[in-house]
Amino acid sequence: MAVVLVVEDDPVVRAALIRDLTARDWVVRSVGTALDSLREVSEHPPDVIILDLGLPDLDGGETLKMIRGVSDVPTIVATARDDETEIVRLLRAGADDYLVKPFSSEHLNARIEAVLRRARGAQPTQVITVGGLRIDTESRVAALDGTELELTRREFDLLTYLASRPGRVVPRRELLSQVWRQSYGDDQTIDVHLSWLRRKLGESAAEPRYLHTVRGVGVKLVEPE
Repeated sequence: MAVVLVVEDDPVVRAALIRDLTARDWVVRSVGTALDSLREVSEHPPDVIILDLGLPDLDGGETLKMIRGVSDVPTIVATARDDETEIVRLLRAGADDYLVKPFSSEHLNARIEAVLRRARGAQPTQVITVGGLRIDTESRVAALDGTELELTRREFDLLTYLASRPGRVVPRRELLSQVWRQSYGDDQTIDVHLSWLRRKLGESAAEPRYLHTVRGVGVKLVEPE
């Protein structure tokens, strides 16, 4: 059974979340501060995190960045801030999903199941090779010219999706649907992850090698000439 870590400083809200999640047969652990959440993630990695932003010791967005520094565990942000700029900031910081308070236990449960399906939905065992790029989808290891790349889970998924379709221009809507599992979203989210990938591949948007943007259409990955 999956382990859910609830990071929430309000004891009433935390107790309600623990009660509702436990009733749905999740194994639940909880903490009330950012530092305690980092300790839990490092020492007892959960399967998914529910992260409140209003923590007493550290801003939730900064907490998310610190969690991403040590783990790729799927994280759902629970926030009362529903403006688009804030949501984009959270996705850039590494959030897998978000819920705007207040939300129902049914809604939360559905989101947990969705992020776990995405995290566990590994592709069939195979090695993808494009030029000097080699991706082992089973071990989730990518290497460029024999040097292993340090990729986040989302970066790996994005690179793998594009590399498995070499030469094909993949529309941004398809990337949102198949990599982010969202029916809509901000193109900036894709642009940020592509920028990070390009940097790790030793290229840039101005001087691409593997990742090429086709303006107004999408992105393609090709073998360098």
